Amino acid sequence: MDSRYDPGSVEAHWQETWEAEGLYAAGAGARRDDTYVICVPPPNVTGELHLGHALNGSIQDALIRWHRMRGFDTLWQPGYDHAGISTQNVVEKELAREGRSRHDIGREAFVELTWEWLEKTGRTIMGQFRRLGASLDYSRERFTMDDDYVRAVMTFFVRLWDRGWIYRANRIVNWCPFHQTAISDLEVVHEETDDTLYTIRYPFADGDGHDGVSIATVRPATILADVGVAVHPDDPRYRDALGREVIVPYLERRVLVIADERIDREFGTGALKVTPGHDPLDFDIGRDHGLPEPMVVGWDGLMSEAAGDLAGLTQEEAGARVIAWAEERDLVEKREPYRHSVGTCQRCHSRIEPLISLQWWCAMSEPAAPAIAALQQRRVRYHPESQHRFAITSLEEAPDWCISRQLWWGHQLPIWYCPDGHTTVQVDEPSACAECGSAELTRESDVLDTWFSSALWPFATLGWPDETPELARYYSGNVNSTAREIIRLWENRMIWTGLEALGDIPFTDVIIHSTVLAVDGRRMSKSLGTGIDPMKPIEEYGADATRYGLLKISSTQDVRFSYGAIEEGRKLAIKLWNVARLILQNAEGVTAALAPRDLEERWILARLDAARAELEDAWARFDFAESTATLYHLTFDDFCDWYAEAIKPRLYDRNEAAVATALAALERLLALLHPVMPHVTEEIWSQLPVREARLIVSPWPEPDGRFVADAVALDRVQEAAQIFRRSGVQVELGSDDERRIFAAVVRPEKARVDDNRDAEVERLRKEVARAEGMLANERFVANAPPEVVAAEREKLERYRRELAALRG
Repeated sequence: MDSRYDPGSVEAHWQETWEAEGLYAAGAGARRDDTYVICVPPPNVTGELHLGHALNGSIQDALIRWHRMRGFDTLWQPGYDHAGISTQNVVEKELAREGRSRHDIGREAFVELTWEWLEKTGRTIMGQFRRLGASLDYSRERFTMDDDYVRAVMTFFVRLWDRGWIYRANRIVNWCPFHQTAISDLEVVHEETDDTLYTIRYPFADGDGHDGVSIATVRPATILADVGVAVHPDDPRYRDALGREVIVPYLERRVLVIADERIDREFGTGALKVTPGHDPLDFDIGRDHGLPEPMVVGWDGLMSEAAGDLAGLTQEEAGARVIAWAEERDLVEKREPYRHSVGTCQRCHSRIEPLISLQWWCAMSEPAAPAIAALQQRRVRYHPESQHRFAITSLEEAPDWCISRQLWWGHQLPIWYCPDGHTTVQVDEPSACAECGSAELTRESDVLDTWFSSALWPFATLGWPDETPELARYYSGNVNSTAREIIRLWENRMIWTGLEALGDIPFTDVIIHSTVLAVDGRRMSKSLGTGIDPMKPIEEYGADATRYGLLKISSTQDVRFSYGAIEEGRKLAIKLWNVARLILQNAEGVTAALAPRDLEERWILARLDAARAELEDAWARFDFAESTATLYHLTFDDFCDWYAEAIKPRLYDRNEAAVATALAALERLLALLHPVMPHVTEEIWSQLPVREARLIVSPWPEPDGRFVADAVALDRVQEAAQIFRRSGVQVELGSDDERRIFAAVVRPEKARVDDNRDAEVERLRKEVARAEGMLANERFVANAPPEVVAAEREKLERYRRELAALRG
């Protein structure tokens, strides 16, 4: 082995070797009939790896590698999402640089150009996943615009149509004026904006002009579309106003004051101008009260022809005209600075316009019901529990889904119209109208929301709607892992589509992984300058260290990125490399075999088995931060600092039994580390004598209880070492083995410390008194976090043991 560990060359070698030898493929290393399946959340075909991807990839790969070693037939399915609006946006920008637009070249040419662009510059992220060491079955890569996948999407759409769940209607949507399409909630970014909040009086129609209902608004331009004023039915301020008419400023339209329980009495004046054409809440109120739905903002974000003399103006210009009109009539009661959240397009940052648009919708009450039942029955479980509760609630409250988009890149709806107004819906292009037989057909121009096709990912990737061997073998899967912001948009939809298409859930567990924030706690963003390219730490520290560091910080839903955690991973890889060199340099001609003679040998075998159990428990609970703590202490403290130091004299003497046992112990350590740090472990494994298989497909260690009684055998020695290193006081140990191990590891003869037994006894006595006092405090025990109380109890026990050891 080289004297220094070089992650760059080692990792690249094994990434190429594993894939070339087919060890990433489904079924590689399988020794049992059980399957274990994860479908990677399909990244945008135009995207690059970010830290969220890297964390999620590390989580999924740890689970896949662990189950592969356990003999499962594993499939980690890779692929891309065509990412409708994202991809179209990128290609349109390329055209704009050439002074052209998609309308200049037409739809067919634009789609062809998009395919060409993707072949040249898309699909980069899988190469980055390879650099992370993600053992995806790359030979099975799928794309949501592949021919077979398109057929699956069309088939499912027709299925929903036949069920009566798809309909067309005018309803309010998130409209992007720049891209000229409806967009999903996920594509709306809410940005803090400074506006002016105006309080304007709407005079009573039957009054003298000096009384009325005052309204607070930040969008005076939309006053032109007001069709009512709503107040809470229990608000005493407006008891006398209910049922009366008020006059809308500028238009001088008479509208009714109505009651609605959805009104927020605390905002502004507690009265709401009802503008169904430009606000989602107002839209719902308007529909429930049968109000008209005029719109005065057009698809381009400017004032429309319906705005009369304000047509063609920007909303700011129109709003200023309305305010000036109201001021002349003494109707403006107050203006004040107002900071609030405004929805903008994720890609172009245009202000989103809530507009009523004729779109295609999927009714959700019936499709959601089986998914809700599956979640309530825990057939599918979200982790952590808080996200499980949210997933159920979001399904119960799911509105009908707007599935159409006004784009050119994507799955064009399989709907055709004839001149007589008939509609034909089928998977393949029809030759004639299904109702009248007309051959003159025009296809619906809208494409499907990207989330419609990605909702089919767990089964469309396996060949559905055909009954393929892969579908029979690998559906349903086991785990899905993603970020919390797409629970509604993707996770829940995969559950109900799987139940609808195949009558079974697509997976049993959903991991909602941490959101990685910038070092300073802000969200990661290229525009804010807070984004971190995961390729940077991979290049600097190595993929193993990066994986370890990301998993280490994954204990909560929001975590700050830490280079320190990745540095810890780098140090762990180096420490492992060095201890392996120590053993292998003295192992010529020896093969691994368990022949423990001394206490430290039985102890490390017990510790290895205990760590195996801890890892299995942590990974079964999807607690990856806990697993890194187990691996760190096992490797750094137990194996290197205690076992290796204690066994060194016998290694240097080339004692065959000690060397054989050390090799066997190292084998177990490498196997336990492999799911988190695969490259360094495989490299060391390859240099051990008599290797029958790569570590990636070698068996996970079986439980071994032969040495369990020795798991605490070094507790007194380790406590004695802590006391000595802290105070210089040597504790009397009870056996020759304990004294020998203490001398080998601590080397007290080389220490420069003062032996002040009385001072150390007094310090420990005070610590015991302090801890006892805290734990006797009922308020502390009742109110402190359980882990804090448990830690305090653990400290008290340690202090008592150390005090007893010092007192003899």
